[in-house]
Amino acid sequence: MKIDGNAIRPGMVIEHKGSLWRAVKTEHTQPGKSGAYMQVELRDIRAGTKLNERFRASEKVERATLEQREHQYLFSDGDSHTFMDNETYEQVELNTELLGEDKVPFLQDGMVVILESHEGSPLGAQLPNSVILEVAEADAVVKGQTASSSYKPAVMENGVRVMVPPHIEAGTRIVINTADRSYMERAKD
Repeated sequence: MKIDGNAIRPGMVIEHKGSLWRAVKTEHTQPGKSGAYMQVELRDIRAGTKLNERFRASEKVERATLEQREHQYLFSDGDSHTFMDNETYEQVELNTELLGEDKVPFLQDGMVVILESHEGSPLGAQLPNSVILEVAEADAVVKGQTASSSYKPAVMENGVRVMVPPHIEAGTRIVINTADRSYMERAKD
């Protein structure tokens, strides 16, 4: 599907220079004398290389059509992560590089993720927006800090560091945003 160059958004996958690229960052720029353009930081899905490109609104870009299917996370073995298709029960393995190192710590047994594939080959996975984790250790509250603006560092059961409000202590279960690793709320369970 052809789209305008200025319609590219972060997360989109496009076909460019014979490869599949995922848009990481986009910035609309409008210099004074010449026409506006979209400055896009692209990452090659298979090779992992980065590329910065400028696309004008008049340019047409081929947006890749991705197949998205629900899969259940089963287990990890080193750098290999196994998922099962919820409809066909076929198992798919993704390596850490393809999955994304920032997503691996959030994988939990039985978690339902959406695997993206293009022409039969898997490209990556979308995790749920949030996960519930237990705080393994949290720093003590510093006296004199106001509760509204102060956050303290905490380490979760999976080793991820998160900034949490002062009232959160070790052993508390909290909800974390998987996209930016931020505290959302205390778990309601």
